[in-house]
Amino acid sequence: MKIAVLLIGYAVTLGVLAPLWLTRAGWTARSPRLGIWVWQMLTATVVVSVALAGLAVAVPSMAFSGSLADVLEACVLALRAQYAAPGGAAVAASGTVLAVALLARIGWCLTAGLVRARRARSRHAEVLTLVGTHRADLGVTVLDDHRPAAYCLPGHGHRIVLTSATLATLDPRALDAVIAHERAHIRGRHHLVLGYAEALVQAFPRVALFRIAAAQTRRLVEMAADDEAAPEWDRLTLAGALVELAGAGAPASALAAGGDVARRVRRLLAPHRPLRRAVVWAGALAAVAVLALPVVLAVEPAVASIDMNACPLMDAPVATGPAAT
Repeated sequence: MKIAVLLIGYAVTLGVLAPLWLTRAGWTARSPRLGIWVWQMLTATVVVSVALAGLAVAVPSMAFSGSLADVLEACVLALRAQYAAPGGAAVAASGTVLAVALLARIGWCLTAGLVRARRARSRHAEVLTLVGTHRADLGVTVLDDHRPAAYCLPGHGHRIVLTSATLATLDPRALDAVIAHERAHIRGRHHLVLGYAEALVQAFPRVALFRIAAAQTRRLVEMAADDEAAPEWDRLTLAGALVELAGAGAPASALAAGGDVARRVRRLLAPHRPLRRAVVWAGALAAVAVLALPVVLAVEPAVASIDMNACPLMDAPVATGPAAT
């Protein structure tokens, strides 16, 4: 029970304090890919901590002994003792239900969301085949529309879509910058990153951490795509292209270039100060450590008592031979 309380406390502390810090941290804009990774590890840590807390309640802490037979017997005796205690069965069942329901809910929402998005992209791709025009020189599909817009349909058979107004509005360098931005979304598989974040929101819409993480992830994937496009086409050119595409619409299953324009333009026009590689690696390792800590807390009692006997067996009677004459 002590381990379960520690894990729940760890999850609640992270879920409340970490978003307050991360949403104010300026380094996420300097290294959006690291920011995405940290938000993913943070939400995964909270989920893992709560699931392990449920398992810690359901399965009593038990030390390992030297042989497999002793380990199995210790398991049986420990479980029997827990279920025999007043309320023990109800507590253990509640822990099991918590862990299974948590993981099943997230798994269902993630799978359903990805399948739903893939079907929507497939339907939209079929429409593009009928009404769009393929431009082999640009590697894009062009739609006849008076509104400037640019977006991509990620995943298998990905496409980059531009409207005819976009081709007429943007000069060649700005057009190349927008296309590079959309290709960065496809290479980075940002639709999977967003699918994970949005699945957590759908699974537990009242958890503020998941809502904040999804919003921050949407912002950071656009910045990450900007950074990949900007080295090829200068940041000022990309910023101008984003202004032209401000407010452009896109299908719900697509990733559009014109989202969150004001903040991204200010960032592109400001001096570019990326984090040093060593700092990025240190941050990534720290995020992994945050995820590993609840696992360590859950297994530490067993590891610490490997050489101890949890349920020592009664001394076996010593066989004696015939009485000496």
